[in-house]
Amino acid sequence: MTEIRTHPTTDPAATGPASPTSPAGDAELVAAAVAAAGRGMTDRETVAEVVTLCAVAGEHLLVVGPPGTAKSEAVRRVAGQFGGRYFEYLLGRFTEPNELFGPVDLRQLREGRVEFETAGMLPEADIAFLDEVFLGSTAVLNTLLGLLNERVFRRGRTVLASPLRVCVGAANHLPDDPALAAFADRFLARVFVEPVADARLEELLEEGRRPAPAQAGPDSPAGLLAAVDRLASAARTCDLDEVTPLVAAALRRLRGAGVPVSDRRAVRSQKLVAAAAVLDGRSAASARDLWVLPLIAPTADTQALARDTLADLIEKAANRSLVHAAEELSRSTAARAERIARTGGALLSEHRGLPAGRDSRLRLEAALREIDAGFDPADLPAALAGIRAELVAAVAPS
Repeated sequence: MTEIRTHPTTDPAATGPASPTSPAGDAELVAAAVAAAGRGMTDRETVAEVVTLCAVAGEHLLVVGPPGTAKSEAVRRVAGQFGGRYFEYLLGRFTEPNELFGPVDLRQLREGRVEFETAGMLPEADIAFLDEVFLGSTAVLNTLLGLLNERVFRRGRTVLASPLRVCVGAANHLPDDPALAAFADRFLARVFVEPVADARLEELLEEGRRPAPAQAGPDSPAGLLAAVDRLASAARTCDLDEVTPLVAAALRRLRGAGVPVSDRRAVRSQKLVAAAAVLDGRSAASARDLWVLPLIAPTADTQALARDTLADLIEKAANRSLVHAAEELSRSTAARAERIARTGGALLSEHRGLPAGRDSRLRLEAALREIDAGFDPADLPAALAGIRAELVAAVAPS
């Protein structure tokens, strides 16, 4: 029987002393890190948040969009906030397996054993980003398939348990080749991006001049990766009993509307629901977490169809940690309130640290206008009402 080697410090299955941090506290820590990662990236917050959702769920993500749309930058920033080992590579038709998985160990080869040096390579990464993922050769994709499925790297006599939390694959478009369908199916969640809209170009230019947020060190022992792992553990024990009938009803609707959902993807969708619940600070899932279901639709068109088909089931969906993703995928009033409350609070905190000026005042007034345009004063959620009051006080003449 072949022994599976484990990484000495980053095996997510390894357990240590119980942390005094609560799941709700971990969710707040992770939410703050994801917000920091998305700061300065116009219209790419959803990508950063879904990377986090998949890391907690233990699933992989496919990001599809044209070149130059900051796909890699979003993933890189999330990885930088979480710490741990990050691996990134651009695949091509002639990419050799050893470029991803490591070269043959020549010392072992001299003794007649074929083993591989995996240090610093994909098998030992905590978070990975593979650009143009469908351009890999058959040898690359077959080896990658086993790693994604089982979190175990097998090649030659090397058998290594990988600490990989999430692999993000990126492509300019979905593949037409049916032979790639099985490989593409390993990426449960899909996010489709387009260039930033013309109306937000000034914001894009302004944010592009700002420095990137500070990152955690790659070997930081107290990094946020530990919080992600605790949330992943909580997600595995999340109570799904209440939400199971709702998920089943949603999946029936999707299939009835022509959105292809295989049995495997149907079962694994529950992992996204559980991850959303724990990132919202809860140990039991509810209808509030159903906003994740459109993520499993395979194309941009079927994802839009899924969102419309499930509109009444996800009309109250929201998430305190993943505010942009929940709003984009559900289009619910509750999710919009959560997003404005969080971003408004962050804006107020930033404003207090800046000298008073026209730019600062305009940003506060814009947030205030968004609240007033989107909500009736009589129906304003309590948390958002508090943020509004603070914004009014901040822009009032002194």
